[in-house]
Amino acid sequence: MLMVGIISTAALAAVGMSMQFMMIINVLMTLYVVGGNALISRFIGQGRKRRASALLYTLTIFAILLSVFITIGGYFGSDSIYELMGAQADVVEQGSMYFKILSLGIVVIFIDNLLYNALSAAGDTKSSLYIKLLSAGINAFLNYVLIFGHFGFDAYGIEGAAYATVISYIFNVIAYYILIKKMNSKLDFLPIIRIKDLKRVWNIGWSAALDRGISSMSFLVFVSIITAYGTAELAGYQVGLRIEGIAFMPGFGFAIAAMALVGQNIGANSHEKAYNMGVISGRIAYVFMGSVGVVLILFPEFLVGFFTKDALTIAVASKYLILVGLAQIPLAIMFVYSGALRGAGATKTTLKINVTSLWVFRVIPSYIAYKMGFGIIAIFIIMNVETLIKGVVYWYIYKKRTWLYTKV
Repeated sequence: MLMVGIISTAALAAVGMSMQFMMIINVLMTLYVVGGNALISRFIGQGRKRRASALLYTLTIFAILLSVFITIGGYFGSDSIYELMGAQADVVEQGSMYFKILSLGIVVIFIDNLLYNALSAAGDTKSSLYIKLLSAGINAFLNYVLIFGHFGFDAYGIEGAAYATVISYIFNVIAYYILIKKMNSKLDFLPIIRIKDLKRVWNIGWSAALDRGISSMSFLVFVSIITAYGTAELAGYQVGLRIEGIAFMPGFGFAIAAMALVGQNIGANSHEKAYNMGVISGRIAYVFMGSVGVVLILFPEFLVGFFTKDALTIAVASKYLILVGLAQIPLAIMFVYSGALRGAGATKTTLKINVTSLWVFRVIPSYIAYKMGFGIIAIFIIMNVETLIKGVVYWYIYKKRTWLYTKV
């Protein structure tokens, strides 16, 4: 995003919007990732490595087959996707160039996501840390080389950013394969197709996928409302969202921890310990995210200045960061407790909470505010109020403990 921002505001907005489209693609990954997480963590908790390894092999085949359809749709429909979102002509042009190349790498993105989550469910997050660190370094270097044209390469602009992303995902998949096959991993690829377990994954995954699908569509509608304000407002939102990602990361990390540890302890029939693992993960997450939130509130313009020099974009992104900085603690609770519920297989509960909250408290009020002539700040305030409400609801559901006894 830093490098793309140097090209133009349109390129910055285009790459930001592509991340919203990837949220839709993540819906299909959810079909096998969330259910796979719940079952693999339970099998590991029960000491059944062979059963978990056979499931991993089955899910890999499923992911490859599923990715083919997404690649075709993304490559040939990239223009239409941006146009449907109401993007201006320059954003459509830049975005379609970027997303066509990204679509060709969907198969490695799908496999990477599966292997990362499977190892996390088995309790191995350190290996992924080292792989992702190397991958991030490769991605950043290739961005520098391919976007601007260094070391004898042509300057490919936004297309260079897409090539760099796909190559880094290819590295991830190769590294995960070597790790699993050569380094005595907690999982293996056992070449047995487990249709019965695939059905169990589906039974958990469909509601999680529906949850993410409706949520992703809700976010796209929400982003389209922001897009209606103009390219600078859209770019400001996207830049603010990326910077907020610094605070997201601890939340995602401890959500994965909660998902894995809750699932493993339920598999071992230790329900009280499973509950406590979620509580501990939540406490650590909201300390981390709350601390980052303070930084977002105190130094917004300084942080945004790394991404763009456009005055209006800086103003919008800075106001966004100040507001979201106030919402980091309820956001941490939402991340971790929803992860714990998914680790227990209670995906129908998370579906009901997320869909209701997004539409009733975010999308519809934002649309009304836009139609009534309120500025972009009103939209950001509505977004934060919805986050607070959702955090309170997840806290209440978690404390009830009924989700601990979900059958998968």
